[in-house]
Amino acid sequence: MHIAVLMLAFMTMANPAWAEATRPIKLVVLGDSLSAGLGLPAQDAFPQKLKKALQAKGIAVDMTNAGVSGDTTSGGRDRLDWSVPEGTDGVIVELGANDALRGLDPDLARAALTDIVQRLKARKIAVMLCGMLAPPNYGADYAARFNSIYPDLAKKFDVPLYPFFLEGVAADAKLNQADGIHPTAAGVDIIVSNIMPAVQAFLGTIAEQRR
Repeated sequence: MHIAVLMLAFMTMANPAWAEATRPIKLVVLGDSLSAGLGLPAQDAFPQKLKKALQAKGIAVDMTNAGVSGDTTSGGRDRLDWSVPEGTDGVIVELGANDALRGLDPDLARAALTDIVQRLKARKIAVMLCGMLAPPNYGADYAARFNSIYPDLAKKFDVPLYPFFLEGVAADAKLNQADGIHPTAAGVDIIVSNIMPAVQAFLGTIAEQRR
């Protein structure tokens, strides 16, 4: 055990780049109640379950759950600096559900998400967008304006996009809590399973850039 520790210390001193490449990736999930884990034990929230799934594949991450229940895209933008500390390697942005549920002007969400992505990229922090879809009750025009935000920004800023965060879970009563909006622990498992390939690709890009 002591020999292994000494070898690690020697390799770190001899090659600082090696140490940088092998340290855990610092990841922040900037989101609302869907990622905060409203109604669930802390260990069942999306960031915690994602971290566990990544670790099972041998991927070391230092995960921060920066989900705030009730937050809109504007709320996430306003707290961006203190929610994403220095040293963060990547941010998964999961915001917009509350904008859509409240029927807020899609232009406001577009502007807020644009600002979030621009500010993170200016800090040399990798960004992955999680898309959201507007509920049908606001009509086709609203849905078209809202739903186009995420693919437009992903293309504009060349960042990866997971098209719909609740894919495979939305509108399934068995996978949602009594409010019909927030996933159960089983629902979170499905979200994690579905998003894993996109997250692994995202983290692979980050790891490659650190070499």
